[in-house]
Amino acid sequence: MTRGELRIYLGAAPGVGKTFAMLGEAHRRAARGTDVVVGLVETHNRIKTAALLEGLEVVPRRTVSYRGVELTELDVDAVLARAPEVVLVDELAHTNAPGSRHHKRWQDVDDLLAAGITVLSTVNIQHLESLNDVIERITGVRQQETVPDELVRRAEQVELVDITPEALRRRMAHGNVYAPEKVDAAMANYFQPRNLTALREMALLWLADQVEVALQRYRSDQQVTDIWETRERVVVALTGGPESETVLRRAARIAERTESAELFAVHVLRGDGLAGAPVGALAGLRRLAENVGASFHTVVADDVPAALLDFARGVDATQLVIGTSRRSRPARLLVESIGVRVVQDSGHIDVHMVTHPEAGRGLRLPRRFSAVPATRRAAGWALGLLLPLSAVGIGILGREVLGLSTDVVLFFLATVIVALVGGLGPALLAAAAGGLLLNFFLTPPIYAFTISEQENVITLVVMVLVAVLVALVVDGAARRAQQAAQARAEAALLASFSRTVLTRNDPLPRLLEKIRESFGLTSVAMLERQDGRWTTSACAGPAECARPEEADVDVAVDADTHLVGRGHALAAAERRILDAVAGQALLALRNQQVRTEAAEARRRADATELRSALLSAVGHDLRTPLSSIKAAAGSLRDPGLLLSEADRGELAATIEESADRLTGVVNNLLDSSRIATGAISPALQPLRYDEIALLASRGLDGADRVRLEFADDLPEVLADPGLLERVVANLLDNALRHGRGCPVTVRGSTYGDRVELRVVDGGPGVPRGQADRLFAPFQRLGDREPRGLGLGLSVARGFTEAMGGTLTAEDTPGGGLTMAVSLPVVPRPEHAVPAARSAEPVS
Repeated sequence: MTRGELRIYLGAAPGVGKTFAMLGEAHRRAARGTDVVVGLVETHNRIKTAALLEGLEVVPRRTVSYRGVELTELDVDAVLARAPEVVLVDELAHTNAPGSRHHKRWQDVDDLLAAGITVLSTVNIQHLESLNDVIERITGVRQQETVPDELVRRAEQVELVDITPEALRRRMAHGNVYAPEKVDAAMANYFQPRNLTALREMALLWLADQVEVALQRYRSDQQVTDIWETRERVVVALTGGPESETVLRRAARIAERTESAELFAVHVLRGDGLAGAPVGALAGLRRLAENVGASFHTVVADDVPAALLDFARGVDATQLVIGTSRRSRPARLLVESIGVRVVQDSGHIDVHMVTHPEAGRGLRLPRRFSAVPATRRAAGWALGLLLPLSAVGIGILGREVLGLSTDVVLFFLATVIVALVGGLGPALLAAAAGGLLLNFFLTPPIYAFTISEQENVITLVVMVLVAVLVALVVDGAARRAQQAAQARAEAALLASFSRTVLTRNDPLPRLLEKIRESFGLTSVAMLERQDGRWTTSACAGPAECARPEEADVDVAVDADTHLVGRGHALAAAERRILDAVAGQALLALRNQQVRTEAAEARRRADATELRSALLSAVGHDLRTPLSSIKAAAGSLRDPGLLLSEADRGELAATIEESADRLTGVVNNLLDSSRIATGAISPALQPLRYDEIALLASRGLDGADRVRLEFADDLPEVLADPGLLERVVANLLDNALRHGRGCPVTVRGSTYGDRVELRVVDGGPGVPRGQADRLFAPFQRLGDREPRGLGLGLSVARGFTEAMGGTLTAEDTPGGGLTMAVSLPVVPRPEHAVPAARSAEPVS
């Protein structure tokens, strides 16, 4: 039976229109005569979505009873019995109720596909298994329902249903996605613009990757080897030699000419491991590749030109950049260069040959030295004498049995063994000694250094050549092993230094101490030149060195900063490592200085701002009520003024009002001080938001404009009644004063294990990016007639955080400002069964 096709509508978030698009496709197919049924579609009470179900056959759902609750799920058996051509199954990542055919809905879909039924389904990007942890870091919500990426990748069609974050939030504000009582909590948490933007980008990138995979799969299935220039891809070949940086930078400039070009840097490593880039060169090239935006790749192969072209074709490259050959002209005449072969076999790939200063200079032989350890060399010299003598002894004792050819083989074996153990010098000794001994004792005429036959001369020459060749191989292998060990040690040391810089808040002292320990120095210091004088910025060990001229080790990090050490001079290899570490030390020093300067500047700015705000606010808000009290009291005491009882009552009321205002100012100052010193100890107990809001609104100017909207089943929160009442009162007072006379709405909602109270006004709101400034002390953003110290919101946030909650400011859809108080819900008793509800928004 032919397997059915799977078509998936992918969205960045709930509400983008996946189900709507799927139903539209179902109507189009039904109009063409296709047998289409609805297996399961979740409308979530969206009117326009539900309207699209009309005219489509709906397979009844299967009812499952779980813990006394009736749940409905997809009836797979009924769909299989109906056997339509196409079936609609919404929410692919859904977890089925216990007792269902499968644990996951995508498993039900797999059964339908296996039966030859085409399935249209929907899924959100946050439900893909591979993105689960990334989504949690972005949104703060752990997705409990996931679907394997492979299932979505196998779909014949994946269609992205896209909408901008602003349009989605407008759709939600209009009530087209969630019920009104859920809109505020959703928009303030999961559906924040930053979350929606990140989810949308992830959906676009994931789908773009799948398009690339599909293209490569098609090319592979159809055995397409031609280059399809769907986008520019530049491959640059790096040998690791001194010309590699020039070639890589040239390739980067070529890639920059096309805005969307990809750059791949590839190094071909010989399969035998006996030839390759110098130690440390590839690490520098890898860093440079990252800096110019290239991805770095290493390919192991013996045929370098073929490996380069295979890699280029594998990534569908359009251009290949290589450096001109470093071989001399005679060498290129004898052996065809890599560039020539690449150009001949490149096909449709454009090849750029980059000239460089190393071109044509030939490969210089390295300085000869023996990489074989001293103990092995000593053993080799001893064996160089003993093994030829042993071979002679065996040849003399077995002269009646062994022939000359066997004697030659024994001497060859002795020479090879010595070469393997001791390297070139002992091997040459063994070859020379063996040749002489073979000639004197075993080659006719014996006991004379006379060579009567020409083949004996050839034997001696071959023995020397074998000794040299085997010794060179052994020496090269030992050198590579030595270089590899040195590279591993250097890499581990540099990684340790880097880890210190990255993981510590103040890494410079520890970094200098590690440098001192690693290089065996008595002291290490960072010196900076200021006004012509050297000063010690940081030091590990005794401060023995005050000037670079006095140091045993001096690394000029820049013109005015030196890393110096005392103890002993360093070898060239150690000095190379120290040069790299010095850059990290300079970075740590600069970061330390920047942090110190920033902290000091922030402290001064905060102190200045606080002082200015305090003087301005206190100067006005203390002087004004005091002046009113003094003037009213003076009038009452003046015997020359003839005041009626009504006038006296008005003056007394003025005194009382001013005293209350003065008391409020002092209370806010005291509350702010208590918050700053952490002297608040809330007594938490279960409370209802509606009761607190009713108490807080009493006595406020304009309390008649406050509307309370609370559901009867809104859970209680853990809070201190006095503190929470002050918080709500401050928020209501702020909303009434800045709401332009519009009604102020107070409503409650739940989100996971939190219960949120929102105070919504229709005022001017706050400029973009200024929301957090509302909660700073002595801030009165937008007040045309300042009244109060600007401490109300600061005190409200401090009280809220002391109770374990949060207070945030949000834009009100349609204009205005919303203050959201979020506090923990009262825990339910352990024996109670929790409601089947998740903090994750439904799709």
